[in-house]
Amino acid sequence: MLIKSIQELIGHTPLIELQMPVPNNSHIYAKLEMFNPGGSIKDRLGQYMIQDGIDKGKINATTTIIEPTAGNTGIGVALATQAHHLPTILVVPEKFSREKQTLMKALGATLINTPSADGIKGAIKKARELADQTPNSYVPMQFENPANPATYYHTLAPELIEDLDQPIDAFVAGAGSGGTFAGIAKYLKEQNSHTQAIVVEPEGSILNGGPAHPHKTEGIGVEFTPPFFKDVQIDQTLTISDADAFKYVRQAAAKQGLFIGSSSGAALAASLKVAEQLPANSTIVTVFPDSSERYMSENIYAEPTTEN
Repeated sequence: MLIKSIQELIGHTPLIELQMPVPNNSHIYAKLEMFNPGGSIKDRLGQYMIQDGIDKGKINATTTIIEPTAGNTGIGVALATQAHHLPTILVVPEKFSREKQTLMKALGATLINTPSADGIKGAIKKARELADQTPNSYVPMQFENPANPATYYHTLAPELIEDLDQPIDAFVAGAGSGGTFAGIAKYLKEQNSHTQAIVVEPEGSILNGGPAHPHKTEGIGVEFTPPFFKDVQIDQTLTISDADAFKYVRQAAAKQGLFIGSSSGAALAASLKVAEQLPANSTIVTVFPDSSERYMSENIYAEPTTEN
C-alpha cells in the first residue's frame, strides 16, 4: 500500500475477538485504536475537528490552534494541524503521561502545562485565556464541540457494523470528553434499538454519583457530565477500580500479546462484568483507545504491592 501522507492511515483499525474465558460463553470484540498513526483513537478526532473548522471558515492558513487536552487528543490535533502547517498550542495538566507530552512536542506543538490539582478544568480555563490573547486563534474545544461525537458516529461506528455480521448486544466504552461513547452509542442504537450502551468510568469520576478524586487510570473519568450525553441513552454506568483496570492491562499483554493502556484495561474489566449480566452467546463490543507504550514511565506493568 502506497501512501503520500501519514494522515491517510487514520481510521479503519482492526477489530479483534478476544481469546479468553468470557462469562456465559459470550464474545468480546475490541477495536484496536492504537493502530492509528498517532497511536490512539483521538487521531480520528483531531483530523475531524480541524477539517470541520476549515469547512466552517473558523480556520484559515494562519490560524493558531489552541486546545486543552489530557494527551491523546493533543497528539491527534497536532497530527492534523501539521498537515495544514498551522501553529498549535496544547494546554496539558502537568500530571499526564510524559510520553504523550513528548510526542506532542515532536509533532511541532507548543505545550503549556497547568497545575495537576486544577485538573482538566484548569487546562480549559488556560486555553480560553490564551485564545483571548492570541489574534486569529481557534479553540476546537473537544469537550463541547459537536464534531467530537460526530467523529465517531461517522467513522468508527460504521466500521463496527461492517466488521461484524451479527447483532451487537452491548457496546462498552470509557468516557473522558464523552464524544467517543456518545457518537458510537447513538449510531449503534439507530441500527439496533436493543443494543445496550454501557459507559465505563474509573473510581474518582462522578458519573455514578461518587466524589471526585485522583485516579491512576488515564484517558477516562470526568469532573463534569459531558454535554454529549444528553443526546444518547445510557443503559448502565460501571465504575472500575484502578486495581482492576491495571490487572487486565497486565493480563492482556501476558495472555494475548496486546499492549493496552489503562482505559482499555477498564473497558475490558467492564466488558467481562457485562457478560455476566447478558444471555449466553451475547456479542459485546468495546474500544481499546491506545497502547501501554505511552505510559511506560508510569510503570504501567508494575505488579501491585502487598502491605503487611
